[in-house]
Amino acid sequence: MSALEQLPNRITVEAPARLHFGVLDLRGHLGRRFGGIGAAIPVPAVRLEVTRNESITAEGPDAGRAQEFARRFLASYRLKGGAHLCVAQTIPSHVGLGSGTQLALAVGRALAELHGIRVEPPALARAVGRGVRSAIGTWVFALGGFVLEGGRRPGSDGVAPLISRLPMPSAWQAVIATPQGTPGLSGETEAEAFAQLPPPSEQAVERVAHLVLMQLLPALAEADLADFGAALSEIQRITGAWFAGAQGGAFAAGASAELVRILAEFGAQGVGQSSWGPTVYGLTPDADSARDLASRVRARLGAAGVVYQTGFAQRGALVHTEWTAVGRD
Repeated sequence: MSALEQLPNRITVEAPARLHFGVLDLRGHLGRRFGGIGAAIPVPAVRLEVTRNESITAEGPDAGRAQEFARRFLASYRLKGGAHLCVAQTIPSHVGLGSGTQLALAVGRALAELHGIRVEPPALARAVGRGVRSAIGTWVFALGGFVLEGGRRPGSDGVAPLISRLPMPSAWQAVIATPQGTPGLSGETEAEAFAQLPPPSEQAVERVAHLVLMQLLPALAEADLADFGAALSEIQRITGAWFAGAQGGAFAAGASAELVRILAEFGAQGVGQSSWGPTVYGLTPDADSARDLASRVRARLGAAGVVYQTGFAQRGALVHTEWTAVGRD
């Protein structure tokens, strides 16, 4: 007798980009370092299709990176065989929107689905070599919305734990500007920068924690954009100074600092730079005000960059599985 067995044949993963709103602690005197806050945005996004294949092959933008992430995942779980990766859409690389992490996690999740493996977010990140410092991208990929992660212990290879996840209000919008210019730091260059940065004062770290706990999070829970934006802008001002030695100021050298100023001048409530930039953002209470702000920023930026207007992603990566029935004796 033969039976029909359902095997996954094609996996499609669509993963949101992320805005990194700030690091919490570069001192680490309480036993954990980094920590951070951020949120998922649906535009731009990663879209990936993975099908069964004898070897690891890839096509589309960032195909080489996708292949490397696939090799890491398969080696981590000691899986044989390969897969064909079709990268249909990517997030621009090294601009502060989490392109590498979202692509890596999308590849890992697709391969896990293809092989019938259930993988929790921290294990998925470790398998593809992400989450070394920040876990914002990991938790945004898994859950969407706004996330707060608790930093990593020295010497640990674990991914920073999720402390809080809250939905972003559906009416809130972000205007995101990515000017042309020097890419943000990544890889070994980023690691060297972190190693050379002087520790911030204990008072500054405490101030950021106070703002997050007693203004930013309560304002988010009550959908109070004025208070949320004021706290976010202040956090960005403080933490930006921590990175001034590596990026030339509180914001990345070039157009980023001027764009942050323009966004605030044009009425954005909550402005800052995402990760190392050069991408910057400003928040608005609704789509109409976001359209007006985006139009004014595009007029200023011209052809020297890209401007997105978007709401926030209320869920993490979307996974679609196609199945093929095969006979089994």
